[in-house]
Amino acid sequence: MHFIIGGAFNGKRAWVKNYYKVFEHNHWISAYETQTIPKELNTFDQDLLVIEGVEIWLKNLSASMGADKCRVLWANCLDNWLTWEKAALQRQLVVIGTDITKGIVPIEAENRLWRDITGWAYQDTAAKSEKVDVIWYGLNQTIK
Repeated sequence: MHFIIGGAFNGKRAWVKNYYKVFEHNHWISAYETQTIPKELNTFDQDLLVIEGVEIWLKNLSASMGADKCRVLWANCLDNWLTWEKAALQRQLVVIGTDITKGIVPIEAENRLWRDITGWAYQDTAAKSEKVDVIWYGLNQTIK
C-alpha cells in the first residue's frame, strides 16, 4: 500500500495520476463521490486502485460512533484492503488523505474528534503502508 498525504488542494491527485500514469476514472474510489466506505475490494479487477478522500469517510464515522469503534473499523478496512492487494503480485493500492491535523484546534467537540480520529487513522495507515509520500505544492517527499 502506498499512502499519500498532504494539505487540501496541494496536488495529491495530480501527483498520483502522473506517478502511476493512470488517467482512467474507474481506477478511483472517491469519498467525494460516494458516502460508503469500501470495506472489501474484491469486486475490483484492476491492478491499480486509488482510494481518495478518506478524511471524509472518517468524518462520517466519527459522527456516528465513538473513537475506539471508529479506529477498529478503520483497521479492519485497512486489513481487508491489504488482503486484496496481496492477492496478486501486480496489484497496487494507493490511499490518498488530506491532512486536517495541523493548524488551530477546532472549537467544536465533533470537529476535534474528527481531527483526532483522522490523525490516528493516518498513523495506522502509515504504519501498514510500504511507502508514504507527503505532497506539498505538487512536490513529493518520501518519508517511508
